[in-house]
Amino acid sequence: MLRSAQVFTQLEYRLASRLMQAPWLEGSAHKRRLTMHLFRRCANAGHVDALSTYGVMLFRRGQSARDKARGVRCVVKAAEAGHPEAQYQVGHMYEHGCTQFARREDRAVTWYARAAEAGHAGAAQRLAHAFDHGELGLPVDPQRSHYWHQTEGDTAAVARQMTSVPARSPALQ
Repeated sequence: MLRSAQVFTQLEYRLASRLMQAPWLEGSAHKRRLTMHLFRRCANAGHVDALSTYGVMLFRRGQSARDKARGVRCVVKAAEAGHPEAQYQVGHMYEHGCTQFARREDRAVTWYARAAEAGHAGAAQRLAHAFDHGELGLPVDPQRSHYWHQTEGDTAAVARQMTSVPARSPALQ
């Protein structure tokens, strides 16, 4: 029974993702409500990708302070579970501050570093830029900047490789 619930949650997540990206019914309130409903169901079922996406959507598009606070909790929960995009988003929230988080550059650096180490190219880019220009309370350090630029490049190369793999790889047949 547990396995079938996980499969159903995965299918719901895929449906919500496709629905969110679909060009038809752009700006439709019904489409937005349905998408949020599906992401919420998946997040409540423990799907980490859905938890991250739902949290970001609530934080950015929530109507009330309560929605935004719930969004932050969802993103933090996904980040703590190791989701790189959520870790990047938490770093962004700490860097810029919000109602739920005071601006804390040290915590922003920590979350950006976690995301970059997990393969998030945007986080590596942000750290490299911070070391280039002495931002986020970091000193100007060309060696560390080079390290994060290299990490960003490695991440981008892996992403390109993954997207260029043929649909029917011999190892999968």
